[in-house]
Amino acid sequence: MIQLKDIELFLFDMDGTIYHENTLIPGTTEFFNKLNSTGQQYAFMSNNSSKGSDAYIKKLDSLGLVVTEKQIISSVTVSIAYLKNQYSSDAKIYLVGTESLKKQLIESGFNIVSDDYRGADVTVCMLGYDTELTYSKLSGACFHISNGADYIATNCDLRCPVKDNRFIPDCGAIAKMIECATGKLPHFLGKPEPEIVYSASKIFGVAVDRIMCVGDRLYTDIAVGINAGAQSALVLTGEAQLEDVKTSSFKPTYIFKSIKEMAEAI
Repeated sequence: MIQLKDIELFLFDMDGTIYHENTLIPGTTEFFNKLNSTGQQYAFMSNNSSKGSDAYIKKLDSLGLVVTEKQIISSVTVSIAYLKNQYSSDAKIYLVGTESLKKQLIESGFNIVSDDYRGADVTVCMLGYDTELTYSKLSGACFHISNGADYIATNCDLRCPVKDNRFIPDCGAIAKMIECATGKLPHFLGKPEPEIVYSASKIFGVAVDRIMCVGDRLYTDIAVGINAGAQSALVLTGEAQLEDVKTSSFKPTYIFKSIKEMAEAI
């Protein structure tokens, strides 16, 4: 088992791992101060497609963590790369997602049709973690998916952790609702697909086996580390609890009660 002191790059999930809504989880500031003192690099990986890198930078700054755009690697990054690789620039995309995600796609050169568009020429229906979800968006997605459009989603997370051990529906939960109507599930991107880790490896020039993925979900944060061949650490401040590890096929390299306990272990 590789020692924490030998990890060259930590990839952190955010919601449920370092903060709950607008509150840092105790020990987070001390943890990053320690990494700064040891010279170990770190970045943040997120399946949350509801906002862009600039929003994460602003949020982290408001919590006292100063980061650069280089340190934000998200499911949006992976999704845009996938779309560019799979589809031509004139492909029509029906989006179930936030205005922020829509803006990022348009800025990347994609043709996004309106929510009320019911033409038969939509190439792909794209689902994100939509915190601005409407019934019109859902019914439009069901129409296009049932009509034969390709179907992709930024992430498979079922729920997003908030304060006081509460959860709200995430992208995977919205996909379940669409599945009930259409019988179809999307091709999921983002964690646990390994591309986020591979991208970080290239950006920071660190071998994959010297990267540690840190998060609160077994089926995304831990699975992405395993799928990529990286190390992994589960923190018990979000979705997964200790009893879940016993029944999961995704076994983390390390388990910590919180980011504070992890800091003490370095």
